[in-house]
Amino acid sequence: MNVTTPASAPVERRAATIVMACLGVFVAYLPVTTVAVSLPALQSALHASTAQLSWVQDAFVLPMAAFILTAGVVGDVHGRKKVFQAGLLLSAAGAVTALCAHSVEAVWAGQALAGVGAAALLPTTLALISHVVPDHRERGKYIGIWATCLMAALAIGPVIAGVVVAHFSWRWIYLPSVPVALLAVAVAARRLTDSRAPHGRRLDWPGQLTATLAVTALVYGVIEGGAGSFADTEVLLALFTAAAAGVAFVLVERRSDSPMLDLSLFRSPAFTATTLVAMISFLALIGFFFVLSLYFGMVQRLDTLQACWRLLMVTGAALLVGGPAGRLMHRIPARWMITGGLLLVAAAQFALTGLAADTSFASAAWRLVLLGLGMGLVMTPMTATAVASVPHRQAGMAAAGNNAFRQVGGALGPAVLGALLTTRAIDALPGHLADAGVTGAARDQVVSTARADGLGAVAGLDPGPRTGQVLGALGDSFLDGMRLCLITAGSLTLLAALVAVILLRTPREQPQTLRAAGHTAGEKEPAVRGA
Repeated sequence: MNVTTPASAPVERRAATIVMACLGVFVAYLPVTTVAVSLPALQSALHASTAQLSWVQDAFVLPMAAFILTAGVVGDVHGRKKVFQAGLLLSAAGAVTALCAHSVEAVWAGQALAGVGAAALLPTTLALISHVVPDHRERGKYIGIWATCLMAALAIGPVIAGVVVAHFSWRWIYLPSVPVALLAVAVAARRLTDSRAPHGRRLDWPGQLTATLAVTALVYGVIEGGAGSFADTEVLLALFTAAAAGVAFVLVERRSDSPMLDLSLFRSPAFTATTLVAMISFLALIGFFFVLSLYFGMVQRLDTLQACWRLLMVTGAALLVGGPAGRLMHRIPARWMITGGLLLVAAAQFALTGLAADTSFASAAWRLVLLGLGMGLVMTPMTATAVASVPHRQAGMAAAGNNAFRQVGGALGPAVLGALLTTRAIDALPGHLADAGVTGAARDQVVSTARADGLGAVAGLDPGPRTGQVLGALGDSFLDGMRLCLITAGSLTLLAALVAVILLRTPREQPQTLRAAGHTAGEKEPAVRGA
């Protein structure tokens, strides 16, 4: 086994490590927008309800949130190269499983496997970069490259989905991940140098179990509550379980000799701020992608390729600004870059409430580009600040913790906004049907179908000569639900901006006890440009 220290890492091995880290995060995030833009095609082919579509995305994001911290510990203990390769293989296995799926449940299984693979890749790729680039200033540049590759995956995903669904079956959207992941495994076997944490750690099984239970129960309760009622016994039980497991996780981590997440990290205002910003902003953002994809398919009746060009306005703009954002970090404080980016995202989300069934590409494009520009300004400084705000020995845990809370937000996004969308749209549907002249038994049939099988099932009905009126009422009801979702997302993003501007401060503004917390004797205090 070839294990190096940062000081002994040759230039060529550093380059190889950074390339592999970027390729790993690309594989991890490629399914996010690839699947999001394909949801209408998947819904049509597998006759899935809105709640089942929420689980398609959450089946991927939940394992990321649940296992990302443990994957970081496994890499620290047993070697990051092994975890990196395992993550790539799991991502490939998940893609193959979903590619061969003939039911929505099989898609869930494939997404879950790929999610576990992504959970292994995200903390490992950042830990590999931190290992070969110990200087926090230089590391920020490479984390910017890493974040650019993440956004490149988000940008390329819709293009792949659009081309594939336009000419082939939806299932082939999963194929590109397989050769890329397998090629990366082969290259990593020869070129990637292994590394471990310099201090002893061990797996924290009580922390892992309580964290997994808390996140899964919370998302399950929100999705099922939105599909049915939050007063249902199973929903209330799930939410109570989530709260109890969350409390148990905090108690377990406080008493553990080797915690999965060292709660003392939250003594750093910069780490706390970036973690909260990551969770809140990704809840709003991933939920927004989920709702917007359904809008393109269900209301505007666009094919997947047409929808992909619209989503590319978001991801492409984020990709273009992501690289320059990394280089600007040494000139513009992270506090203002993150806050400014979040304000742009919120402005775009509020502007998107003006979308209608007949909104043109040009009219929607500037709002989507504005959203992407804001995303690009937030992503790199948010990740770099989280890593730089703690001692170097805790950089891997800080990166994993930031990513874990980001994925918790990403898992809650489709659940929360999907529940809001379904509830508001179904409540508005009877009124819009009456306005369109659909009354009596025909209206009752449409409403009962929507309540039982989801909004997408209404499009499959055959109301005869009233088809146009029914579809128009369905579109208007969906728009009511989408506007509520966008207002909610925009408000959450403003909350994240408020958190950033309050908590992201320069070291001289922070109490001395906070700056000193967690630092060992003789260890340099990390410099974070907060204001």
